[in-house]
Formats: sequence, structure tokens, C-alpha cells
Amino acid sequence: MKEKIDKKTLKKGLLPYVFLAIIMLGIFYVLNVLNKNVHELTYDEFIEKLDKGKVTELNIVPRNSGSIYEVSGTLSGYEDNESFEATLPLSEEVMKKIVSANDDQKIKVTVEPDPDASSLLYILVNIFPILLVLVAAFWFFNKQMAGNRSSLDFGKSRARLSSDDNQVTFKDVAGLKEEKEEVKELIDFLKDPKKFQKLGARIPKGVLLMGPPGTGKTLLAKAVAGEANVPFYFISGSDFVELFVGVGASRVRDMFQQAKRNAPCLIFIDEIDAVGRQRGTGLGGGHDEREQTLNQLLTEMDGFGANEGIIIIAATNRPDVLDPALLRPGRFDRQVTVNLPDVRGREEILAVHAKNKIIAEGITLQNLAKRTPGFSGADLENLLNEAALLAVRRNKNEITMSEIDEATDRVLMGPAKVSHKYSENDRKLVAYHEAGHAVIGLKLKNASDVQKVTIIPRGSAGGYNMMVPTEEKMCSTKTDLLEEITGLLGGRSAEEITFGEITTGAHNDFEKATKIARAMVTEYGMSDLGPLQFEQQAGSVFLGRDYNKAQHFSNEVANEIDMEMRKIINDCHKQAKDIIKKNSDLLKLIAETLLEYETLTKEQIDYLVENGKMPDEDEENLESLSITKLRELAKEKGIKNYSKMTKAELLKELDTI
Repeated sequence: MKEKIDKKTLKKGLLPYVFLAIIMLGIFYVLNVLNKNVHELTYDEFIEKLDKGKVTELNIVPRNSGSIYEVSGTLSGYEDNESFEATLPLSEEVMKKIVSANDDQKIKVTVEPDPDASSLLYILVNIFPILLVLVAAFWFFNKQMAGNRSSLDFGKSRARLSSDDNQVTFKDVAGLKEEKEEVKELIDFLKDPKKFQKLGARIPKGVLLMGPPGTGKTLLAKAVAGEANVPFYFISGSDFVELFVGVGASRVRDMFQQAKRNAPCLIFIDEIDAVGRQRGTGLGGGHDEREQTLNQLLTEMDGFGANEGIIIIAATNRPDVLDPALLRPGRFDRQVTVNLPDVRGREEILAVHAKNKIIAEGITLQNLAKRTPGFSGADLENLLNEAALLAVRRNKNEITMSEIDEATDRVLMGPAKVSHKYSENDRKLVAYHEAGHAVIGLKLKNASDVQKVTIIPRGSAGGYNMMVPTEEKMCSTKTDLLEEITGLLGGRSAEEITFGEITTGAHNDFEKATKIARAMVTEYGMSDLGPLQFEQQAGSVFLGRDYNKAQHFSNEVANEIDMEMRKIINDCHKQAKDIIKKNSDLLKLIAETLLEYETLTKEQIDYLVENGKMPDEDEENLESLSITKLRELAKEKGIKNYSKMTKAELLKELDTI
């Protein structure tokens, strides 16, 4: 396949140069003709020049089956670009004069055959150059129009037929067991529709896949077509909408015409919310082009016959904005929610993406799955890919836990800012702030497990604390939410108790805590105001539903909501400060260890809490060494300015030696 692509690309690259060469040759030919100075001689003038011996070169071409002769040549005294032409009748006297002059004066005489006598030669001389010019002009204009072909075929469907070379089946889709069961009927129908028709069963015309980005909606649709071994047309919702009204509707009609010619087949529309948004909404009214496209799509789906053999699968992560007419039975009959995978699903997804990767012994996919709650399938694939890239960058032969930890941080927070410089006072503030989060997580009964604590800046954060739940839950209790808020306030509480001062480092913690507290009061009914819902999750303002948001409570109730939120936050803040005060020794131990090692893993934290010190350092594993030990090694290796380097910078310098 690659060789074919390369040859095709090579031909496309050479064609413009070939065409340019033809044009240049034509230009040179024309210029050469224009530069020639040709003198027309009459019969008498030619005979006179011939008798006087001024003809130096002569070319004779018979015409009209030899009835006349066209002669051309040069005379003495002519320049290089000068020549003469003359037309002579068929005459024995003329031929004798030419022969006599040739014998006496040694004129260079050339006689050519009559071109009219050979049809092939006539075609080559007279017709072939014209055909060559026409073909070259047609090719040139065709190439010009290819780049702007949309000006002629803008009403054609943009749906593309998937290649058989990268066919996907259910074995390539992991973590979606229930979702695959939901769409298996489509495969059976596409393979054997008569089995369903015999019992009068109507197969769903359309299936809507809903879920967060990266959960495998597109992959699942490809797998359905792959399992059924039918043509797979895929198109994005944005490919329908154009500047001109009616273009999208035309493309919809053309797409279904193509599908009917290739039935049974499957059409996949990705991001259908781009064209299927609710009609008649928006700040400035409707969108004529999009709404006409949607109307045509609805009409085409209604126009399916019972045995058309066409199934539409659409995907979106915004089902709330879709038009209700699109979701009614008879159009998208079945709606399948593709959620983020659970721990078992993540393990299966990791197994698929780890097939071609060399992972060190002792690292199990089950443990990796437990460490990555909330990761989508795309996130997990990116995690292993980043880990593999890091292993190559570090010249390792296998992916170790160090690369996986770093890759997890990259996916969540971005790359570490190794070159970011901040003072020792800032490092200390960040260390105690993150240690405060860790102490709350360690001491609260229902808190999440502390997986990692670091003071290395990433993204907009000076450091962060990774905590994962001990077990994944479908819903959270009031105690869970209160302890989550308490954990978020642990950093600010540690700052207040240790330094008697507060910083701006907790602003993101406050944002999350406030959002949880407001949801508890206004949505979940977890306050003294009772089981009432005062607010709903906000939609998009561009739907025209939320610009003037209705307030379903009085100003007095709004004041009570604020008071309840403040009460929740203050109680959790007080609890966090009490825990920090009771465990000040543990806070100091974790913070001082963070200043020394910069990053602590779950195993190191557990050992530190149990033994009051870090485990013995592995001299062969540089990443497990403290910054003090690394500076000693850097001094031995002769690295300059080692005392001012961070741990990440020291590791980088030592790796290059």
C-alpha cells in the first residue's frame, strides 16, 4: 500500500514539471520561428538567383502529387537566420537548371518525399501537434479545477467509504461489553435480513451513540461494519453545513442515494450535533442552512423502506442539544450511552493497547487500571504511548513504572516545568500545602487513597496531590462529598497553621469545593433547606434557553442558599484544621521529605507513615534518590552549578553522562 501511495505521489509530483517542459519547448519553438527571416521569391527571381550561382543550399519538397514543388534554402550573403522560399511548377526545364547548377556550383540539394503521400506522416506533422496542445490544455485546466472542485460539486456527498485495509472488529473494541451487545442485532440484520423479516421484526433505522469524548463511539461503529463485512460510509456533521442554503440538504440526498446503490451498508455520522441541533433556537433566531439540512435528514430517514438495508449510526457528546424529532422512534430508535470505562473495562483497554509494547516485569495491567479512574479509552492509549516514548527517550529496553508515572502526570497535568525556577520559600510553601492534602487523605476514614504527591510544577499548578477512590461508586453519599471538600481545604489549612499566613495557591481548591457545596444545596438536597432542587445543570447559552435563566426561588431563599454553602465550607475548613493540628508531626515529616525528594509515590508514603523514614535508597535507580544524594553524585561527576539545580535537572544532567 505504501509503495502504491509513493508511486502515485511521485507521478503527481513529476507531472507539473513535464507539463512545464512542454510549455518551454513550445515557447522556444515559437521564438525560433519568429526569429527566422524568410524571403518569398517568385519563379523568375529564383531562376535568376540560380543562374547567377547565388544559391548555396536548396531543399525540394513535392506537393499535390508532384504537380508543384516547394523549394527553400539560403543565398550567398544571407545571415544565419535568413532563408528563402519559392513555389515552382513541375517543369523539365527547371529541373535541368537545378541539376546543372548542382553539378557546376556544388549546391547542397535535399529532396524530401511528398508528405501528402503518407497519411501517417501527414497526421504526425499536421494533426498530432494540435492534439498534443489540446491534451495539455485539458490536463492543465483539469488540475486547476481539482483544487477548487467544490465550486462544481458542492452538492455532492462528502461521505467517504472506509478502506478494507484497516477493518476493525469487536476484538479491537475493549471495555464496551454491554454496548457491543446492544449493536449485535444490527450485525445479524446486515448479514441476514430475512431472519428478521420472517417474524415481522423491524430493525432500528438509526442508533445514537452518546458519551464523553474518547470513549470509543467511532471505534464501535467501525467494528459493527467490520463484523457485518458491509460498506462503511463515514462523515462528520460539519461536512453537511455550508455557506449557501440548500447545499447541506443536497449532500444528504446524494449520500442516501449512494448508500442505496451499495445496500446493505452502514452510514456513520460523527458529531451529529453540528447539524442536528434543536431548530428555532439561538440568540439570533434559527440557522436556515443547518435547519434545512436537518429537515432533509429527517425526511430521508422516514423514507427508508422496510428492506432498504441501510443503518445509520450517529455519535455525539452533546445529546442535550439535539432536536427531539431526531430522537423519536422511527429515526434514531435506539440510544446507547457509551460511558467512561470501569476498572475492568480499563484493564481490557490497556491489554489491547499493550500488545505491541514491552512492559517491565512486575507491572500488571490490573494495577494500572486501578490507578487511572476517570480515564477514557483514548486517555489510556495516550498514557501507554507517552510511557513508550519516555522509555525510548531514556534509552531503556522496556517500559518501567517510572515512565508510566510520568506519563500519567503528563496526561493529567501536562509536562513538568523543569526549567521553572522558584525560591526556597515558595518550595516550602508548596511542600506544606501538598502535605496538608496528603494528611487529610490519610486520616479521613472514607477518603481516597493518596497515590502520589509532588512539588514539581505542571501546567498552572505548583504541585499536586493525586488521590483515587478506594472503590468506584455509582453515586456519592453526603459524607463522601463533605470529606472531599475537607480534603480540598487541607492545603489552605496547612498554610495557616504552619506559616500563620495564606497564599493564592489554593484558588483552584476553592473553586472545586464551592462547586460541590453549591450542588449539595441546590441540586442534591443535602442541606437544612430540605430535599428541594433550586437549580439545574446549565446548558449552552446558544440554545436560546439559558440567556435569561429563570429563578425559581425568592431572594430570601437565595440568601439561605448562600448561608448553607458558607456553613458547609466553614465546617469542613474547621475539620481540616483540627486534623492538621492533631497530626502536625506527620505534616512536617511529609513536607520535609517532599523538599528532599520532590515526588512521593503511594508505596513511599505508606512506608514513611509506618516507619517515619524513607526506604533505603537504591543506588542504581537515580530517580529514587534524594536531591541531596543526587547533588553528591553530580559533584563527583564534575557537573557545574549542581547546588542550584532541581531534582529533575540533576537527573537530566546525570543521564547524559
